[in-house]
Amino acid sequence: MIEFRSLPDDHPDLACSPLLRAALLTLQYAQEHGAIGLTKTMAFKRVFVHWAVEHFEWPGKSAEEMFRYNKVINEYEFPPLEVLHYLLISMRLGRHLKGEFRLTRRGAELADAPARLFAELIPFFVLRIDHSSYARFEERPFGKWDVWMNVINVEADHGTTERALYAALYGEEHDWDNSGWREMAAFSSCVLRPLEWAGLLVETREEREGKHVHHVFKTPLWRSAMKLNTDDMLRPVSVQ
Repeated sequence: MIEFRSLPDDHPDLACSPLLRAALLTLQYAQEHGAIGLTKTMAFKRVFVHWAVEHFEWPGKSAEEMFRYNKVINEYEFPPLEVLHYLLISMRLGRHLKGEFRLTRRGAELADAPARLFAELIPFFVLRIDHSSYARFEERPFGKWDVWMNVINVEADHGTTERALYAALYGEEHDWDNSGWREMAAFSSCVLRPLEWAGLLVETREEREGKHVHHVFKTPLWRSAMKLNTDDMLRPVSVQ
């Protein structure tokens, strides 16, 4: 069973979620400006895409880095915004009307309600979206969210690596540097990345002995917001 706990709007751990922050900024921008302009293909116009790149503070996609190589950025070139746009329309927090993205009444209500928006947006994003649809490869990892999250809850409690986590789930030590890299890529794209975008996990990367090692940690938001069957298996951090 996967359960998301209710949090108050001023809970500090909500700041861990890049997707929640991006959603709040987008809803508030549309509310302040009345609408967000759309292209003929119903994507956000570049003026808002550039604003989003500058204000989302998306991990690994700083404005400086993105504008270094591309002076003009379209929605599809900033995947978090493209996914968020789809989510806001799918959840009926916004709608397309006469060439503009406009908030629905529900979207306007949630624009200043971080905890309520988190409670609706994050479970929908993590559990109901086909994450292979916006991944580099179309492969999907075998498994389901109830198993993935309960295993991650235990294995990543004090930190782990992608490789160790994959082995705990599938009994095979695939990695980016061996023949199982495609399976690892599917697992990373469809399981770990959504949890990172949601703010429930954080990944760090380092090079060790010529190989890339990906570390995985639960964020404070995971500990505040998640209630899982394996919670009774967690061990407290020992203090020496």
